[in-house]
Amino acid sequence: MLRVASLNPSLMAQRYLNLSSRDVESAFAALASGSRFSKPGNDAAGFAISESLRGQVAGTRQAGRNAQAAMAMVQTAEGGLNEQNNILIRMRELAVQAASDTYGENEREFMDTEFQQLAQEFDRIAKTTVYGQKNLLTGSGESFDFQVGAFKGEENVIRFSLDSNTTSSNLELDGLSVADDGDAEDALASIDEGISGLGKARADFGAIQSRLQHAIDHLAVQGDNLDMARSYIADADIGEQVSKLANAQIRQDAGVAVLAQANNNPKAALRLIG
Repeated sequence: MLRVASLNPSLMAQRYLNLSSRDVESAFAALASGSRFSKPGNDAAGFAISESLRGQVAGTRQAGRNAQAAMAMVQTAEGGLNEQNNILIRMRELAVQAASDTYGENEREFMDTEFQQLAQEFDRIAKTTVYGQKNLLTGSGESFDFQVGAFKGEENVIRFSLDSNTTSSNLELDGLSVADDGDAEDALASIDEGISGLGKARADFGAIQSRLQHAIDHLAVQGDNLDMARSYIADADIGEQVSKLANAQIRQDAGVAVLAQANNNPKAALRLIG
């Protein structure tokens, strides 16, 4: 049937051409963005799940950075403790040397000069080992909450208190001397007690350092797995999108050709009139 008032074939061809053109645009958008969700309406439920996972991934990554910052603080304290330990070892060596009667007063005086300088440096390190504005080795007792999880809750927090005090007065290392053999022998006992106290402080920091390292490793694995899960939902399958694009372009070209033919139908009716 030939008509000139109603172009039904043309309208149908236009409708299918619009559908194929929309598919071409969707495939181009997915290929350009790398995401299935260039329009959330493509998969509303998948988009919501993907965005939730994206927030969790971001939180997990930040929790990992928090744990690394906490680790840096602990390592700063450990650096100070390590140097204090080296100082005590040298002071003990000087005390053992000065306790022997093979050395006279002059020699012991030289030893005591170094001994006193080391004692002052030991105390200075304790008072100046800081992280930001926080003194780490003066036993401030300050409590820290390290947020190492992506969510609220006690299980997402690691707590630590700065209880270690390695100042000379706290370790009873004040007033020591190796100026004579008796003082040197007394200094040995005090230094051994100081080394023991320093070891306790290092054990405390070492324990929290070990825990933080495990937290960092766990967060890294968790973040990777969450990101992978989000990728399965949100990332475009390039091979699939290329196939869809080729199919849609073929349908689009065919639609254009069909539309052109449909628009020619009224001309045939006009020829009959003429």
